This record gives sequence, C-alpha cells and structure tokens, in this order.
Amino acid sequence: MNNFSTTQMVRKEVIPTAGGVVAAQHKLAAIAGAEVLRAGGDAVDAAIATSFAIGVVEPWMSGPLGGGMMMVWRANEGQAHTVQFGMRAPSGLRLEDYPLDPSGKASDLFPWTKVKDDCNIFGGTAVAVPGTVDGMSVAHAHFGRMPWRELLQPGIALARKGMLIDWYASLIIASATRQLSRDPDAADLFLIDGKWPNVSGWTTLSQARLNQERMADTLDRLAQAGGRDFYDGDVAAAMVKDLNAKGSRIERDDFARYRAGFIPTISSTYRGGTVHAPGGLSAGPDLAYTLSLMENGFSPGGEPDAKSYSVLADSLTKAYRRRFANAGDTAHPANAPTSTTHFSVVDRHGNMVAVTQTLLSIFGSHIVSPSTGFLANNGIMWFDPEPGKVNSLMPGKQCLMNVCPTIGEKNGRRFAIGASGGRKIMPAVANLLSFLMDYDMSLEDAFHHPRIDNSGAGLVVADENLPVDVLEELARQCPMQTAKRSVFPYAFAVPAGVMREGVSNSGCTEIMTPWGDAAHEMS
Repeated sequence: MNNFSTTQMVRKEVIPTAGGVVAAQHKLAAIAGAEVLRAGGDAVDAAIATSFAIGVVEPWMSGPLGGGMMMVWRANEGQAHTVQFGMRAPSGLRLEDYPLDPSGKASDLFPWTKVKDDCNIFGGTAVAVPGTVDGMSVAHAHFGRMPWRELLQPGIALARKGMLIDWYASLIIASATRQLSRDPDAADLFLIDGKWPNVSGWTTLSQARLNQERMADTLDRLAQAGGRDFYDGDVAAAMVKDLNAKGSRIERDDFARYRAGFIPTISSTYRGGTVHAPGGLSAGPDLAYTLSLMENGFSPGGEPDAKSYSVLADSLTKAYRRRFANAGDTAHPANAPTSTTHFSVVDRHGNMVAVTQTLLSIFGSHIVSPSTGFLANNGIMWFDPEPGKVNSLMPGKQCLMNVCPTIGEKNGRRFAIGASGGRKIMPAVANLLSFLMDYDMSLEDAFHHPRIDNSGAGLVVADENLPVDVLEELARQCPMQTAKRSVFPYAFAVPAGVMREGVSNSGCTEIMTPWGDAAHEMS
C-alpha cells in the first residue's frame, strides 16, 4: 500500500474556444505558441515557437540538441504530413569506445548489456547528431507564415529571464544531482557551488532562476542566421568543439550532412474514423498494428470495461513482441525515467500539429555545451551495444524512437495527441484513441479516465482507480500491478492533445503535470 491520499482529487478544466489552442507540458511554452497564433501565425508557426520555448523552460526534457517527429494536418488539403527529425550516430563513431561489461545491465532506459563506465549513457560519447532545429526549419519552409526570427523571440525572452526554480524544478534537478555534478558546465547551470541542488525551504517561496544567458545568445544567433547555422555555421562549430572536448567523435561533417525530412504517414481506418500516425523510425507502425487487433477484439458499448482493457493489454503485448523482433527496440524497465516532451496545436482554421521531441534520458547525456548553453542528448543509448543485433550500434546509423504523435478523426471531430514517456508513449496514445473513438468521450473525460500501460516489459501497470472487475481480469490475463497517477515519478506516459469539433477548439494535458496546460489564442 502506498502513502498517498485516497480522497484527493485533481482535475484540469477544458474550455472550448473559437480561437486556436496550444497544449504543452509547460504553461509558458503553451502561452508562447498561443501568442504566435494571436499574431496571425499558422499552427506550424505556433509549434515552432513552442518547441524553442519549451527547450528553455523544461530544458531536461528536450531542446535544440535533441530529436523527434512532427505530425501536421493541413485543413485546406485534408491531408496529414510527417516530418522526421530523429538523431543518428556520428559517422566517426568507434565501436571500441564502448567496451562491454558483462557483469550487469545498463543503468538507464534499456536493458542492454552494460557498457564500461556507462559511456553510452553519460558524457560526450553518448551524444548523437541532433535533429530538432532542422526539423523545425523544414516545417517552417513548407508551412510557416511568420518570419523565422519572430518565432524564436519567445524562447529568447524566456532564456533572458531564466527558468524559475520552483518546487517541481527543484525535485527534478535533485533527482539528477549526482550525475550533473560530474560535468562542470552542467553543474554550473543547474547546481549551487557545482554540487548542491537548488532547493527552496519547506515554506519558502523561491524566486531563484537558472542563468540561461548563453542559451539566449545562441537562440538569438539562430533567429538571425537561420536554422542551418546550427548545422553549417558558427553555432555548429562551437558545439562540435565543445562536444569533442568532452569525448564525442561528432564531426563538423555530421552536422553539415544532417537533413530532416518528410516521410510517409500511416493512415489507418478505425471504428469508422481515421488515424494518421508517423511511419519511419517511430512507434507509429506499432500503433497501427495495435488498433487493428483492438478493432477485431471487442465491440465497444457504454464505457471501457474489463473486456476492452483486456483486449487493449493483449494487443499491446503482441505489438511489442512484433516490434522487438523486427524493429530493433527491446523492453526497458517500467520505472525508467525518460526525457521527452509533447505538445499539440490547433489554429482557428483547423490546421493541427502534434510534436514529440526528446533528449532521450532525463537531462540527456548530463553534459552542457558551454558555448551554447544547451543540454546534449544521449541518443547513442538507443542502440544495442552488442554487435550482430537488429539495433546494434553502428557509425552513421539512425536512431529508432518511441515517439508517436498522432492525428485522428471521427464523426466530425479531429484531434492531435501524443505523449512523453519513452516506451509508455504508444500505449498511452492507444488508450486515448480508444476513449475518443470507441466511446466518443470528450477530450476532458478522455484525459481524466484511468489508463493502463503495457510497454513490453512483461508487466501491465494499471491505474488503481480502475474498477475491481477490470483489475481482476487483467491480473488473470498477465502479471499486473496497480499504480497511482502522481506528479513524480510518472507510472504512465504524459499526454497532451487538442481537439476540433465544428469550429470549436479545446486542449488538455496530463492532469498530474503541475506545469502542463492549454493556452488559448483568444485569452
């Protein structure tokens, strides 16, 4: 039995509006996107502004030195597009830099054989070539309406001010203090005297802020010079020098050759509607397979019940078994901390964007580029360090991601959803799609309804608030444990989404995120 209250109730209100909406895991980033909509920007413009802003106010989850995917819905075309901006291994990577340590398993997300000193998880050797900035540049070139430089201004302003270190930030930083202290630049940014977490007192209202001036300067440079400066110009040169000094074999050519781009979208019919998911190196193919099993597995009626949850759990088991065999990913512990963010946008014209971007682990590689102020990813950890496997580490290889930004439509309603949470992302999206398309729930009801997670680790994690008969059926079917939705750690993924019904728009974020919110263009 856990220690937490059984009578506490947490809710987030969903307010419909005729204007655009941005739902993000940090309120200030959502507001940045909503202000772009207010200024006449497109949903893609708002997503770009949100991307750079959230990298400032939630720097351990994502940022310019990360990667991800974007799903775009163009109302005038009636078509979904996918932009892939995942990471890839450096071309000069040397396998001998990652000697295996057969004495144990890796200490983070994936149960690979341990690498000596965890050098595929922490430090410069863990850094992959990033894609986020080019992904935003590609989306802007194809769909943007506002000047690029204006879309970076909210992020620059937030960085000039510095991220407020409230109780939630203190909690996150404290959880990573030991590893952050090993990199002088990370320690200087996040810790006091290079070793102590910046934690306020029990009853103290802290006004402490991170010094993000260097990040602000770099974002300002990208605003003026354009996104390719991150890959071809002065910013690229500075980052490569910084990363090389910390053990990375990334070269200038790795940045110069990097290109984000459009990939095929997987469009599947489901319950009389359509689901658009990303193809490529994502969890989109697994989502499509899960939905095909679910549609044939039960007939919805009333509310989700023991049968529907049982079929969902079984479908996820089969989907992950298929993924492990064919896509190169493997199960990771259910309580592993991930570093990802998701945000969704709808504008007044019905255009939509769903973006999932990541550093992979929380705080990524736990090193900071001193010249730019950016936290670096640890994308090398996506690869199996043992040779001869489907997903084995190789120079120049693209990283297989768990992201699954999704756009769905049924009976005149369209929605853009996604989540953060590593391998828990796709199960969360499947849960929400079932609530919205099997049971026609409102966005608010769907985000508040209890979910299950079954992300391939041989264990179903079920919300303790599910009915007893549901929990009993799941326990009969497979190993199962209950968990409470809480602020930290998250037993389930952390979704965000927007919906359009007629000309009315709305948005919601995971109810337990203290920072997450939906911001309105017309507020």
